[in-house]
Amino acid sequence: MAYTKEDIIRMVKEEDIEFIRLQFTDIFGQLKNVAITASQIEKAVNNQIMFDGSSIEGFVRIDESDQYLYPDLDSFTIFPWRPQHGKVARLICDVYNPDGTPFVGDPRSILKKVLKKAADMGYDSFNVGPECEFFLFQTDEEGKPTTKTNDEAGYFDLGPLDHGEGTRREISMALEQMGFEIEASHHEVAEGQHEIDFKYADALKAADNIMTFKLAVKTLAQKNGLHATFMPKPIFGINGSGMHTNMSLFKNGKNVFYDENGDKKLSKEAYSFIAGLLAHVKGFAAITNPIVNSYKRLVPGYEAPCYLAWSASNRSALIRIPAARGQSTRVELRSPDPTCNPYLELACCLAAGLDGIKKGSVPPAETTENIFAMDDAARAAHGIDSLPGSLEDAIKAMQADPLVMDTLGDHVGPNYVEGKMKEWDEYRTRVSDWEREKYIVTY
Repeated sequence: MAYTKEDIIRMVKEEDIEFIRLQFTDIFGQLKNVAITASQIEKAVNNQIMFDGSSIEGFVRIDESDQYLYPDLDSFTIFPWRPQHGKVARLICDVYNPDGTPFVGDPRSILKKVLKKAADMGYDSFNVGPECEFFLFQTDEEGKPTTKTNDEAGYFDLGPLDHGEGTRREISMALEQMGFEIEASHHEVAEGQHEIDFKYADALKAADNIMTFKLAVKTLAQKNGLHATFMPKPIFGINGSGMHTNMSLFKNGKNVFYDENGDKKLSKEAYSFIAGLLAHVKGFAAITNPIVNSYKRLVPGYEAPCYLAWSASNRSALIRIPAARGQSTRVELRSPDPTCNPYLELACCLAAGLDGIKKGSVPPAETTENIFAMDDAARAAHGIDSLPGSLEDAIKAMQADPLVMDTLGDHVGPNYVEGKMKEWDEYRTRVSDWEREKYIVTY
């Protein structure tokens, strides 16, 4: 929808909206919001609402704390799960400095910058379709999450086995009321695991949609006495949750990844894009897989890709080319998980792909065998490298990749590294249950 300021002021009045949440995302992918009452809507649409950026981790220093929120008017929507009297709406915002320049620490503006680079190279849109998985867990008497699912269903199962089905249906319906086009909603492989896929959109809208999706899933699960988590690997020994990311580039309305006469009907640009992703995927792993727990998912044996290879059919490869061709030709990156900051994730993926195109890079040969079944020697013979094995390794790989650090910029890059190193140190020095179980009696 294309809204004007007047449209929004009118809708707030007509729809009896009492509160408007001005939303933005911090560098670690946490959704933040400044709530205003309906009387302030005029100020909001004229970019006059400010907040203190110094209270948000990794945002700004105390001495430069005033920031302004510039709402993206087209993101206006009413939350369907709030009461009909005294409705709540939201606007997604860009963060600006007091002097009217975009704030360099705003993840949304980082994605916009890379999209501008793509536009300068002649690409008018970068389409993204995310596949977001999550777990629904029961809560205890105090409302705290457990890891019980009350669910014996498996992949695509239906009916009485799947106790999360009602909640999943409610989430899908709420999202449709908010303008999403839901393409699929099903039970995933693991107990309590679900996936809802929504229609692709241009990258900025897709990133906005991922943030809205996570909020809707968590809010509606809670309303039904369940806890939804996007943690990549909440339970040892079963599949984790990923966020496979499908990407395609368009020029003059045509999908540039498709070439009727190309090998596998893929264009030179598609192959170079794949090569660019493979060249930088280790460098941006700390973005696509940003928490300690992310690396418990990226292990062999649970459908999660951990080896650097591409294939048109093979689901053990990191990059898969789904069968559809023509306008639907796309490249699917299977490593990201839903804890990532989608603005930074898509900025890094696009920057890496464009880098491949600019250099005319050629990817290694397709890997058709099951990579999980190969041993180290076989993988080495095929020249197949692995993703970083821990958050610490990922941060080091990120610092060593100039393209990724340059994409994130001088503010987000160093602040992100610092925040994640703190997280790693906290994990490294904490004593876990595993250690106690393993050693307390033996030694």
